[in-house]
Amino acid sequence: MLENEDKVWKIFISRHWKMFALFIAIVIIAIIGAIYVFLWFVGEAQMSGLVPTTLNLWTMNYLVTFILHVIFWEIIFILIPVLIVIILIWQLWWKRLPDLERQEYKRGHLFFGSRSRTTDGGGAISLFINIVFIIKVLYDGKWNEPFAQWSFDYLVYSYLWALIWVLIIIGIPIAIGGIWWIRHEMKKGS
Repeated sequence: MLENEDKVWKIFISRHWKMFALFIAIVIIAIIGAIYVFLWFVGEAQMSGLVPTTLNLWTMNYLVTFILHVIFWEIIFILIPVLIVIILIWQLWWKRLPDLERQEYKRGHLFFGSRSRTTDGGGAISLFINIVFIIKVLYDGKWNEPFAQWSFDYLVYSYLWALIWVLIIIGIPIAIGGIWWIRHEMKKGS
């Protein structure tokens, strides 16, 4: 299957090398643009007083506010223009390719890989743990307390507390589903 994917990429690049070069250029411009938007916002956030200039004064409130603002500006200046360009390319180029050629690329999993690959859900669990940690900091009344005043024990035990709660929240449905599946299989076997 991997040989087939390599072959379809070679065919695509040989037929559409200009479009492939355009894709590479779009990716490079988007990455450089995202870095510039981030650096621009870092300067603006400090000058406007959105965040303190020294890290020892940062609080969870500043951190969450900063991250949400960065995401907003990256969406406005980078993601939306890139999506518009992708839609234009799809409408003006991809849809005009002959149906047989598009089917060949789909069969070879040109842009989306083979369907047998599994995904890693670790990113979602880490995000969930961080959200629970943020909720705990808010609940403990340390939302506006500078990180410099936090003890290392507080940080470690709070993350451990968040991890345990996420395991409980995820573990209970898994245990119920596992028990149901075992009962179902045992009934089916008898």
